[in-house]
Amino acid sequence: MVLARVERVPPIRFFSPREAATLGELCDVLTAQDSEPRIPVLNYVDEKYFEGRLDGFQFDDMPDDRDTWRTVARALDEEAHARSGAATFAAADGEVREAIVSDFADGRVQGGSWSDLNPRRAFAVVMRGVLDAFYSHPWAWNEIGFGGPAYPRGYSRFGSPHLQAAEREPWEGREAYDEDPVSHRPEQPPS
Repeated sequence: MVLARVERVPPIRFFSPREAATLGELCDVLTAQDSEPRIPVLNYVDEKYFEGRLDGFQFDDMPDDRDTWRTVARALDEEAHARSGAATFAAADGEVREAIVSDFADGRVQGGSWSDLNPRRAFAVVMRGVLDAFYSHPWAWNEIGFGGPAYPRGYSRFGSPHLQAAEREPWEGREAYDEDPVSHRPEQPPS
């Protein structure tokens, strides 16, 4: 299951090619992914909506989450064109994209397609989907300190108050050395 998440990336089937280009760039800006390898966040968001899996609630002043994402794509393209003349958000310069996303996050966007939704709530909808897809991918687990699922054995000692915090599971090996690589890195010369 874990390897499938990495090796079998679902194709884009819900969003149009133009929406996918715009929303893919949005996902990369939101997750600060500016080089390979990238977690294919939009592919997992797209899969969720293609399969009709919704979160079970929706803000009362917002359209369906699927429509929210599509409206955000249109609004981002309009905003990029208005600010820089770029045909789409994806075609805009990186600084322009970051400024637009910053204003979107702060609810400082208006007019055009932004008028069809509450920008602050739309940002919450988008971030919920982005974070769900990003942190469910194995490449992001180190960032949050998750070692992965304990399948098939489970964590037999997890939550046992009588055990020491450093006690290992019976099948875990010992580290070759016990040194924190971050605190023991050589000093970098100032640039």
